[in-house]
Amino acid sequence: MRDTLDSLWTSLSSMVWLTEALVITYVVYLLLLACYIVLQKREPVATLSWLLSLAALPYIGLLVFYLFGPQKITRQRLRRGRSREGMSTYSLVCPADGHCDELTRVGQATTGLAPSTATGVDWLVDGAATYAAILAAIAAARRHVNLEYYIFEPDHAGTALRDALVARARDGIKVRLLLDAVGSSKIKRRFLQPLLDAGGEVAWFHPQQLLKPFKRPWLNLRTHRKLVIVDGEIAFTGGINITDAEDESRNADAYRDLHMRIRGHVVRNLQLVFLEDWIYATGQDNTRFEQADLFPTSVPARAEGSINAQVLISGPDSAWEPIHRLHVGAIHEARQRVWLVTPYFVPGEAARMALTSAALGGLDTRLLVPRQSDSWLVTLAARSYFNELLEAGVRIYEYGPRMLHSKAFIADDDTCIVGTANFDHRSFRLNFELSMMYTDLTLTRQLDAILRAEFERATEVKPDRVRSLWRHRLPEAFARLASPLL
Repeated sequence: MRDTLDSLWTSLSSMVWLTEALVITYVVYLLLLACYIVLQKREPVATLSWLLSLAALPYIGLLVFYLFGPQKITRQRLRRGRSREGMSTYSLVCPADGHCDELTRVGQATTGLAPSTATGVDWLVDGAATYAAILAAIAAARRHVNLEYYIFEPDHAGTALRDALVARARDGIKVRLLLDAVGSSKIKRRFLQPLLDAGGEVAWFHPQQLLKPFKRPWLNLRTHRKLVIVDGEIAFTGGINITDAEDESRNADAYRDLHMRIRGHVVRNLQLVFLEDWIYATGQDNTRFEQADLFPTSVPARAEGSINAQVLISGPDSAWEPIHRLHVGAIHEARQRVWLVTPYFVPGEAARMALTSAALGGLDTRLLVPRQSDSWLVTLAARSYFNELLEAGVRIYEYGPRMLHSKAFIADDDTCIVGTANFDHRSFRLNFELSMMYTDLTLTRQLDAILRAEFERATEVKPDRVRSLWRHRLPEAFARLASPLL
């Protein structure tokens, strides 16, 4: 046996051409992929991370790149652009009677959605209150219910919502349900069949394409939005998915989270966001929708006592990173305080500079994160930024033992942003996200009370905490290297 192996090795060693061919193939492989990745024009750190990974792991790295690497989305942009055709409500001009400060104009310029107003916004804390409010609104629907979710599970919460939709569909109410193909992968057709049999419609956002060799699988390009719209008059959005993992009435360890019930003219813009996603996912012609049914005119654009509200959307089909840009802009404009609550904290350079500048400038700058998120790697990466923030004067709190899943932001006493977006690269660049920005003293004061209670339940991170090399500093440093890819 040994003689055979020696003979085989001698034969291979004599084949100089094979070695040269392998080297040339490897070099060509690197050059072609390097050109492709560089042309994506992403952050240099992320680009270099991918190049080094592909060079070190030429086969495994190529598979990882195929599944999760940066993707050219020109076709997706064109396809999503067609979804907007005929929807005249999209506007690039701030209305004369609108609230049009610099942040608002930036939001409109980067999203195409004009500033609007809400006649009412109710904060819904945790899943039990949120699910009850959504089910009540669905039960009162008269024309339609449109839903879009990242995670929808076939458990108690999911079954209750499905049954409510089935009942309304049987009553002749139009029901459309858009689910992310990865986040809601536990859902099977038999679970949805009662809804389909009742006349409801179901669509999947970016279904997996692993069996289509000439198409990238889009595993990274997910809709992370959570949105319910009833009759074009009431909307729900925020951080809460449809799962028992977020229902504290059934699970003592349920995620701590925040949602919103919204009424008023701004619901029209949320309806537009849903329809764009629906048309994009289904390929349906938008002329088939009854505009008067979807966009009732009974609510005026500006009503006395209304709340200035703006819908912020972001995703890989826009290079402007609107939600990221508005957070950073609001931090720079703040004069008294900046409070940030997020389950996943992996900031880019611009956000990190903004937060540390706010603290160095004497603002009340606070960050609330979970003590342990559901991602061990993200938790380590987040903690790798703590020392810099603490040295600048940022007060950092860790919430536990429940997993904190809220995404909230307050600047001064009148500006807040709440929605689906985490404070990380994935939310700002890869996921399709949705947040609401409000400029209103009363509403911000209500959110202030909610967040103050959260800070009181959390433990403040001290600058002089014990930091072991092997248990803390080294794992966090390695996790930080993956930050551009998280």
